[in-house]
Amino acid sequence: MDEQHGDCVTLSTSPEPMTEALISIPNLLNNVKCIREKVGATTRIMGIVKANAYGHHVHHIATVLETAGISDFGVANIHEAIELKSGGALHKPANILAFSSPLPSQITAFVHYGVTMTVCDSTTIAAAEAIAAANGTTLAVQVKVDTGMGRLGTTPELAMELLRQIDASPHLTLQGIYTHFADSATGDSFMTQQLTTFKTLTSEYEHTSGKQVCKHAANSGAILSEPSSWLNMVRPGILLYGYHPAKETPYRLTVKPVMQVESRVIFVKTVPAGTTISYNRRWQAPEECSIATIAAGYADGYFRTLSGRAQVMINGIAYPQVGTVTMDQIMVNLGTATPHVKVGDKATLFGWSGTSAEELADCAGTISYEILCSVSSRVKRVLQ
Repeated sequence: MDEQHGDCVTLSTSPEPMTEALISIPNLLNNVKCIREKVGATTRIMGIVKANAYGHHVHHIATVLETAGISDFGVANIHEAIELKSGGALHKPANILAFSSPLPSQITAFVHYGVTMTVCDSTTIAAAEAIAAANGTTLAVQVKVDTGMGRLGTTPELAMELLRQIDASPHLTLQGIYTHFADSATGDSFMTQQLTTFKTLTSEYEHTSGKQVCKHAANSGAILSEPSSWLNMVRPGILLYGYHPAKETPYRLTVKPVMQVESRVIFVKTVPAGTTISYNRRWQAPEECSIATIAAGYADGYFRTLSGRAQVMINGIAYPQVGTVTMDQIMVNLGTATPHVKVGDKATLFGWSGTSAEELADCAGTISYEILCSVSSRVKRVLQ
């Protein structure tokens, strides 16, 4: 806003943003509380904050999770771990686990920043021991076991050998053993098989080594579908951010969306019947109607595949999006009645008001995870 000082006008250098992602602290705390009540007081919760905390802004989210008593955090790789550790969001000691198996050249960074490293093979363990020894320190590692996801991890048959190798490495500390479920939404037989394999392995290790180790396997789906998978720690991702992993998950928590994306109406016009809207002229006005242009498009994370399939909430009324979604704008049909919509009005694309990320995902043929993660960096995150 411009400010008047006598005869002088000071021009604002910070214009209000066109599109914002509102981040609700109360909703996030509600979701942590729901998960805590579900898994009990003795089960640790790892806050999954990879992919910029599912698009919510990792530093905002990590700060709130820390105030909620969470000290374990999961990220995708060493780069995300460094960003989290260096961003000033955490004020207490925290365990940060990077899930990706590291490149050899990255091991030094794990040692330097004190990030827990995932190990899946003997070569990585040997390299980690050598680098930690050369730096006169110890490095925390966790062994990932592939029980059926088919992505990362040692086979169950080789896991004991790796665990013994870590125990024989004086500069490595085994912080945990974990696995990941391929399908946990309903607790099917394959998930049961994965869990049995994992429990058998970890039980054998603890029995033969005489050590107790942190064991974890449960993602959001398993938290809901299979209490026996909770073990020592659970890893909620999508549940933290207010959505369930699948519609068929039988048990539901009263989680609330943490993100609401709002944009602004930047133009309103009346068009005659037959007017075509946007690229490729895929939508034609069936009668005279009012069209509002909104300052958000696929560069903001509003998928082009949503063209003509979604609704946008303006002043408490849902209006259909029409025409092809463009890079920076979308259009909505305000109808034939004189609309109470004007330039500057807020338009909710998804969130706790109107369309949810899950509903928008259905329109786009994807999942809520992708909708949230796709909100681009040019959309300002604002804590509420």
